[in-house]
Amino acid sequence: METANVKILFFDVGGILLSNGWGHEAREEAAKRFNLDYAEVNALHNFIFNVYEIGSITLDEYLDTVIFNYPRDFVREDFKDFIYSTSYELPGMLAWLKEWKKDCGFRIISLNNEGKELNDYRVRKFKLHDAFDAFVSSCEVKMRKPDPGIWQLAMGIAQASPQQCVYFDDRMMFVTTAQKLGIRSFQHTSFETTKKILEDLKKENLK
Repeated sequence: METANVKILFFDVGGILLSNGWGHEAREEAAKRFNLDYAEVNALHNFIFNVYEIGSITLDEYLDTVIFNYPRDFVREDFKDFIYSTSYELPGMLAWLKEWKKDCGFRIISLNNEGKELNDYRVRKFKLHDAFDAFVSSCEVKMRKPDPGIWQLAMGIAQASPQQCVYFDDRMMFVTTAQKLGIRSFQHTSFETTKKILEDLKKENLK
């Protein structure tokens, strides 16, 4: 592929720039803190979370199914505050990307699976507008990775061909799906390796 033609970088968010929005570690911690049956919570979560991520239900409706299906000795707002508190910035990558974006010569678009309330919170809390030109989030577009349609929609929004795009994700399954669409894709394994790939892309694009 002629990397000189690259003009769009697509980035996953959870696992690269931030922690996962409501990952299994956070759910395990919630089970301990709120005295929940983790196995039951996790089973219900797996049953309905995809529906939340494509924006078909609200966070409250998700919680009605997974947590508040029984009377609890804690209140909903405390549990929601805990969910939000489990999001944190991963070392290095986000701060660097915000600076690098200023003169990198690329458009950078997020392409992520996230429920609406969590997505909105994370964009606001971590000032993700400083890192991205646009957001293609599952909750807004009503489909989620690994549906190939979400990458096709993102390319349509960007008005770019697969050969003009590069995609980064920490999950190999999603990297493979993007590759099958003709998008040059990389698995993020560390800040340093992804930083080098991006710097190399910038150099190649300037040739």
